[in-house]
Amino acid sequence: MLTRLLLVFCALMASAGLALAQADVNKGDLAALTDIKGIGPAKAKRIIDERGKGGNFKDWADFENRVPGIGEKSASQLSQAGLLVNGKAKSVVEPNKNNAKSNPKSNPKSNALVATSPPKPVAKVK
Repeated sequence: MLTRLLLVFCALMASAGLALAQADVNKGDLAALTDIKGIGPAKAKRIIDERGKGGNFKDWADFENRVPGIGEKSASQLSQAGLLVNGKAKSVVEPNKNNAKSNPKSNPKSNALVATSPPKPVAKVK
């Protein structure tokens, strides 16, 4: 019984590993690229055409600059779907939310220097 459960578990793990297709933009053919979620036949053809004109893509930035319709956001989505450039996924750099220069309101010391005027007196009307 334990052996059967182990076999079922291994089969499930193997099939889960196959669910995510991976393809390298420098090696993949039309079929391999269209297996990636977000790449249809037209986009795959643009990738292959650009690779044929300019040679292999050096990195993700080169890929984004050379292929029409691919920007930073779509490149990140394609990378998450399994697309690789030179065998590497796109590294995601998240903005530093604690950086006081990017958001002065997040730094309590910056608020201390803000000049405020005292409230104006309100005249009472009788």
